Amino acid sequence: MVFDTDRMTRISDDMVEAEAVKGRSLWQDAWGRFFRNKAAVVSLVVLSLIVLFTIIGPYFAVWSNEEIDWNLMGNAATAGQPSIENGHYFGVDDLGRDLYSRTIQATQTSLIVGVIGALVAVFIGTLYGATAGFVGGWVDNLMMRTVDILIAIPYMFIIILLMVMFERSFFMLFVGIGVVSWLDMSRIVRGQTLSLKHKEFVEAAHAAGVGSFTIITRHIIPNLLGIVAVYASLLVPLMILTESFISFLGLGVQEPNTSLGALISEGAGTIIYGTLWQLLIPLFFFVVSLMSLFFIGDGLRDALDPKDR
Repeated sequence: MVFDTDRMTRISDDMVEAEAVKGRSLWQDAWGRFFRNKAAVVSLVVLSLIVLFTIIGPYFAVWSNEEIDWNLMGNAATAGQPSIENGHYFGVDDLGRDLYSRTIQATQTSLIVGVIGALVAVFIGTLYGATAGFVGGWVDNLMMRTVDILIAIPYMFIIILLMVMFERSFFMLFVGIGVVSWLDMSRIVRGQTLSLKHKEFVEAAHAAGVGSFTIITRHIIPNLLGIVAVYASLLVPLMILTESFISFLGLGVQEPNTSLGALISEGAGTIIYGTLWQLLIPLFFFVVSLMSLFFIGDGLRDALDPKDR
């Protein structure tokens, strides 16, 4: 038997090179594509700076969000402009309260409502949609027809009705937003589940005697995390918009708490007196936060599902 030493050497080198190359997971590839998206990266940096401002900003505040500067009360238009000397970095509102501290609290409130509302919607919508799509049959029809009925009802009417009938608090705000925000999520997840339920790994789990609930939580939902993450990132700004609109109407968080929608409403009401900063400062944080979240969501969509680009 004659051995081709050169060929054996090449095969050996190829095997060593193959072992040296480390494979990358789907999430590693997704992160790589995300960080090549300049708009998404810049938006992530800007949003991180806003979050950092809400965390360390209170340590530089001279006045609390509830404290009234009696010397400036009712005199905001002439003496309440933004100033470093008197500690009112963003000026004061018409009641003499420090706008710097109130803007920090308002930004915290809006971001918390957006993130928690999105998490609640994702949790309920994902579990509901995956169950409907996996079980199928009359259960699927019943569950999705219920969703169709709820979607047909104006969601803003439901939220306003709950806020008027019950106590206006953070809890009721979360309940009102969470009642309707998961509906679209459930339909998206249900459609994806229908395409996964007949895959080989699901059939193998069935053959092994794995229960339906375990298959949904351990096999179906983990394969939907990409779509869920994308939709969640786009859901956060929608939650902020909803909360801001409710607060703009005066039905959201109540004093002494505030949100960006409430501050914008107050600034719009006093702009005729020349206090333009009362509107522009909270509006700046509102617009920049929303634009950053939308660009981040768009970047995640391209990174996790490059076929759609």
